[in-house]
Amino acid sequence: MAESDSVQRIPGYCALCTSSCGCISVVEAGRLIAVEPDPSHPTGKALCGKGRAAPELVHHEERLLHPLRRVSPKGDPDPQWERISWDEALDSTAEALTRLAASDGPESVAFGITTPSGTGLQDAYPWVERLRFAFGSPNAPFGTEICNFHRDDVYAFTFGVSTPVPEFAAADCIILWGHNPSTTWLAYASRVAEAKARGAKLIVIDPRRAGLANKADSWLRVRAGSDGALALGLANILIEEERYDAAFVRDWTNGPFLVRDDGTMLSGRDVVADAGEALRVAWDSEAAKPVLYNPESGTYDGPSSALALSGRYEIVGTDGTTISCRPAFELYAESCREFTPERVAEITWIPADEVRAAARLIAEAGAVACYSWSGVGQHSNASQTSRAIALLYALTGSFDAPGGNVLFETIPTASISGSQLLSPEQKAKAVGLADRPLGPEQSGWITTDDLYRAILEGTPYPIKGMVSFGTNILVSHADTSRGLAALKALDFAVHIDMFMTPSAALADIVLPVNTPWEREGLCTNFKVGADATSYAQLRPPVIESRGESKSDIWIVFELAKRLGLQEQFWDGDIDASYREILAPSGLSLEELRQKPGGIRVPLETRYRKYAGHDGAAPGFATPSRKVEIFSEKLQAVGQAPLPDYVEPAIGPYSRPDLAKDFPLVLTSAKSLHYCHSQHRGLPSLRKREPDPLIEMHPDAAATRRIADGDWIRLATPDGAMRARAKLRDTLDPRVVSATHGWWQACTSLGLPGYDATSPDGANVNGAIGNRESDPISGSVAHRSYLCEVSRIDAP
Repeated sequence: MAESDSVQRIPGYCALCTSSCGCISVVEAGRLIAVEPDPSHPTGKALCGKGRAAPELVHHEERLLHPLRRVSPKGDPDPQWERISWDEALDSTAEALTRLAASDGPESVAFGITTPSGTGLQDAYPWVERLRFAFGSPNAPFGTEICNFHRDDVYAFTFGVSTPVPEFAAADCIILWGHNPSTTWLAYASRVAEAKARGAKLIVIDPRRAGLANKADSWLRVRAGSDGALALGLANILIEEERYDAAFVRDWTNGPFLVRDDGTMLSGRDVVADAGEALRVAWDSEAAKPVLYNPESGTYDGPSSALALSGRYEIVGTDGTTISCRPAFELYAESCREFTPERVAEITWIPADEVRAAARLIAEAGAVACYSWSGVGQHSNASQTSRAIALLYALTGSFDAPGGNVLFETIPTASISGSQLLSPEQKAKAVGLADRPLGPEQSGWITTDDLYRAILEGTPYPIKGMVSFGTNILVSHADTSRGLAALKALDFAVHIDMFMTPSAALADIVLPVNTPWEREGLCTNFKVGADATSYAQLRPPVIESRGESKSDIWIVFELAKRLGLQEQFWDGDIDASYREILAPSGLSLEELRQKPGGIRVPLETRYRKYAGHDGAAPGFATPSRKVEIFSEKLQAVGQAPLPDYVEPAIGPYSRPDLAKDFPLVLTSAKSLHYCHSQHRGLPSLRKREPDPLIEMHPDAAATRRIADGDWIRLATPDGAMRARAKLRDTLDPRVVSATHGWWQACTSLGLPGYDATSPDGANVNGAIGNRESDPISGSVAHRSYLCEVSRIDAP
């Protein structure tokens, strides 16, 4: 659409999800009428339907436009609200929070924070965290344990950093593991497609054949939750056939470190009397003697070219006793040997020949990139699975190498999240931290299970208030019935959102937030490659905010002022906070505002940064400065130091008693047309997916007298929901897949909403229990449960 006197074309980026796709907003007479891709932008080659539907979102008739106060009891089937002013809403909120902090401590108030990866909260996330820290709350139900924690924090147990993005342009083989970017990250998917078109091999590991799996050279239809066995099995093939990067393993992992038969690392002090306890020991095969390794310098005290990766060694200790040891890599290889292709086939339901073929693709590739996300993270065994995937990737030697997962140079910025504002004493109060000392609770990100327990049982202490920035907790998390009881029991809750969601409807005060097209947003890293990480953009508002809706940042600053925290918030100057973020970059706020299309900063990415340069010590940001095959950090908290495959807690092999009545494996997936629990009220999107769906194989359907399009009931040991049957012959007949997020009606199309708290609704998370979780992260089995389905006569 060409620009005219009445039509403006304004550059920016779509902030509805992590893809942050470059776009052009078309405005006529103060109204957003279209959003188009911006091919000149590093993420702007394409725009998904959700981004194109932005005008419907912005101008939706059911948007919240004014602050509201509840005037009927919580849980009333027809909740009543009265419109109030912003001053009254904010003053009342601040008074309630101050009262709770005074009577029960600031830890008694939880801050619900929705995902920045799938909502517009990406514009304000660090400011929201800063408000939480400044207030003094160590408790934020954030959902990271079922989102990015395994991709980022668990990966760091091995490599010391979050999973880097692949260098798509140079990759020879790309592995997408539980990650369907066609649905969740379009800019990423576009680059995978480009890599495939130029000849890169593609391996997709997913129970469903969806998105890029249709173009894959190898699609491995893994049984949901058995991914860890597959990772160990693929590693076994590479090790047994000696098709891994042995030099990388020897030089850059702690695989050569010797481990005693009691399962603990041999220390330098065990071998040399005056050596430090932190020193580790390896075996020099050429010299036939032990050598010491110093983790501070990242170096050995002798040649390291012949360090042993296998074998058993008898080391004479300082007390004269003989200590029997083996290299950590040998212990890892031994663990992998249990997972032959045939055993992997039994566990994962992937034919052994397909496992071997995938291993060959990895082995024959010069540069391998591997990325996983929620499909790996939403299981009761997610952390050890993520460790197994990380170690498989370490075998390729491709980390931070050309065509691998590369730590691209990024524009330097300052963090304003303010974690230093929360005292160590308050941080230690995060509920669940005692049970999961290496979990998300270290950052104050708590699970809903622990949140509900604190609200309903007062354990370990009562949580009585909640400030929720967009968290639709009843739809996006498990155990909806318990969540409903918890939200009803809160003394006070304020919810910030664009729509009256099921979770918002239980608040005392609801505040209207505007959309990304009505506010500024800053992005200094578009993630998907060197051209994207060097790009900064201050997205301008393209229209005035509708009604009285305000940005999340404005709400944060106004609450901070009323809570007596103005000094921690730049004395109320939002621009000053932007300037603090930008200070290290050399970019000015004024320059970015003058160039709304973005600014490219000249950066150069250097590969294999772990090798050290400019006087920096070599190594990784791990305790050993090596890629940690053997994790002493995990061992110290009672977790397996080597990847350990554990069956999903609610699965056919772990719970055969339940499988008698619930024989099908239940997994779930995100919809192509919606972001999480959003957008089902937008007609252009709802037309494409009008009803909630449960996918199942035709054979499974036939035995239950179910036809395509029938309304069916899905029941689990913990609840039920209903949806239409969608038959897919690419699914395993023993598996069904549902989509979460259904509650909103689409009035303009006459399509209904669904009660998220009822078994007669369409909320699949209401059928998932919280009773079993990952012992490290607290993740719940949203994608690996047991169920049965049956036909119902009417919806």
